[in-house]
Amino acid sequence: PVTIFFSDIVGYTDLSASLPPHKVMRMLDRLYTQLDALCIQAKLFKVETIGDAYMCVGGLPDMQKEHAVRVALFSVNAIAAAGKTLVDEEAPELGCINIRIGFHSGPVVASVVGELNPRYCLFGDTVNTASRMESNSEKNMINM
Repeated sequence: PVTIFFSDIVGYTDLSASLPPHKVMRMLDRLYTQLDALCIQAKLFKVETIGDAYMCVGGLPDMQKEHAVRVALFSVNAIAAAGKTLVDEEAPELGCINIRIGFHSGPVVASVVGELNPRYCLFGDTVNTASRMESNSEKNMINM
C-alpha cells in the first residue's frame, strides 16, 4: 500500500480572478518550491501539480513501511509553510496562503502513460478517496 496526499488553496478561484496571472504564477511557484523541499525532506514522491492542487505519495517508487507517518508529518509542515507564504509579496495586506489537505492509504496502480509528454500516473480507488478527503477538508485542516 501507499499513502496519497492532495492539497489545494482555499479561495483559489477568487484569488486567481483578483490577481494578475503573473502574480498567481509567482504565488504558486513560491508555495510549490516550499512543498517540493518538504517532499524531498520527507522522502515522498511528487506526482504532479494541477493549478492549485499538489499531489504526492509515500511508498512509491520505493516501498516505505512508514509512508502514512511521512505523509502525516509532511501535511502538518505543508500547512505551516503555506501559512508563511504571502499571496502577493507586493501586497502583504492580502495575507498568507491557506490550504486544505486530504490523504488516504491503500493500493494503487502506477504507470507511465502516453508518448508525447509521458506522465507518471497513479490509478485506483485510493487516489479517488484521497482526492475526496481533500475536497471535503477545511481551511488549514487535514482530513485523513
